[in-house]
Amino acid sequence: MPPKKAAAPEKKVLLGRPGNNLKIGIVGVPNVGKSSFFNVLSKTDLGKSANYPYATIDPEEARVPVPDPRFDWLCATYKPASKVPAVLTCIDIAGLTAGASTGAGLGNAFLSHVRAVDGIFQLVRAFDDAEVTHVEGDVNPVRDMEIIQTELRLKDIEWVTKDLENLKKTSRSLGNSSLADKAKKEEIATKEKILKTLKDDNKDVRKIDWGNKEIEVVNSLQLLTAKPVTVLVNLSEKDYIRKKNKWLPKIKAWIDENNPGDALIPFSVALEERLAVMSPEEQAEEEKSIGATSALGKITNVGYQCLDLIRYFTCGPDEVRAWTIRRGTKAPQAAGVIHSDFENKFVCGEIMSYEDLHEHGSEAAVKAAGKLRQQGKPYEMVDGDIAYWKSG
Repeated sequence: MPPKKAAAPEKKVLLGRPGNNLKIGIVGVPNVGKSSFFNVLSKTDLGKSANYPYATIDPEEARVPVPDPRFDWLCATYKPASKVPAVLTCIDIAGLTAGASTGAGLGNAFLSHVRAVDGIFQLVRAFDDAEVTHVEGDVNPVRDMEIIQTELRLKDIEWVTKDLENLKKTSRSLGNSSLADKAKKEEIATKEKILKTLKDDNKDVRKIDWGNKEIEVVNSLQLLTAKPVTVLVNLSEKDYIRKKNKWLPKIKAWIDENNPGDALIPFSVALEERLAVMSPEEQAEEEKSIGATSALGKITNVGYQCLDLIRYFTCGPDEVRAWTIRRGTKAPQAAGVIHSDFENKFVCGEIMSYEDLHEHGSEAAVKAAGKLRQQGKPYEMVDGDIAYWKSG
C-alpha cells in the first residue's frame, strides 16, 4: 500500500474582524501630533490640531490611497479613463490619558472609538517644544507607550471579567454529554486563558499563538489588545533628517521587551506638513536637498499590511482598479467585493500574476506563454493577481 499522505496543516484563522473594509485608528496621549499627522496623511484639514488636550472629540475618518508601483505601471500600460487605487481607511481618535479605562478624560468614549477600528497607529512624541505642552508635563515617549498599553489592557480585563462572570452564571448546570455543553466549557476555558494573559502574564492578546477555536472566541470579544500595532515616532525635522534621536533606542528596547515584532517607523510631522504644500516637483527637489524623504507612503503601506490586507487588480481601457481583500480570501469572495452577483453566480476566474504581465508586456503574450490560468472556487488569491471574473 502506498504511504498515507500527511494531513495538510490547518489553515490559521486571522485575528480580528472578518471582512475587507478594515480601519486603522491613530492612538496616543494628547498633544503628540495625532491630528496634524492625520491631516498630512489624508491631505485634509479634518483633524483639529490645537495646543491643548481633547482638541479632537469625535473621530474623523479619511480614505488614504496606498502607494503601489504595480498600480502605477498598470495605469501607464492600459492608459485607462479611470484609475482607482487601493485605500487605507484611517481614523483620528482623541488622546487617551492615564485613567482612561476608568472613564478619566472622556476615556470610555475614546476607548469605544479604539474598539471600533481594526488596527492601531500608536503615535508617540520624541521632540521638545516649549510651545507644545505635554499632558504629562514633560516629553517621555516610553512612559506614554506604557500609559496606552496599560489603559488598553485594563479595559480588556474589565470586559473579559464581566463576560466571563455572565457566561459562568448561565453555565452552572452544564452536563458533560451534549456538544453545546462541551462548546460552552471550551469557551469558558479560552476566556479564562485570555484573562490570565492580560492580568497575570501582562501580555497583549495579539502576542499569543492561539488555536483556531480560541481565535474565534478572541474575535468575538473585539479586544483592544488583539489589534495589530504600528508605532510611529514623531521626531523634530532636524532629528529625522540626521536620523538620530535620544529616545529611539529606548523606544526600540521597550518594544522588544514588551511587544516584540511591532513595526517602528520614525518620521516628522513638521517635515511632512512642510512638504505637503509643495508641488511634486518641489517636494522631490526638497527631499534631494535635505537627504530625507517623506515617510507617509511607507506608513500607509505598513498600516495596510498589518491589517492582513492585500489587493488584486482589474484592468482595461475603461478602468484600472485595485480591490482590497483580506489575506486568505478565496476567488468567489474576492469577486464578490466587486458585486455580490459575481460571488453568488461564480463560475471561474481568469487570473495572471502582475509579475508575469510585467515580464511579458501584454495579456496576449502572457496567454501565449501559458501563464493565464483558469481558477475555480478553491483558489486563494495572491497579492498582485490580475483577475477577470466569469459568472453565470
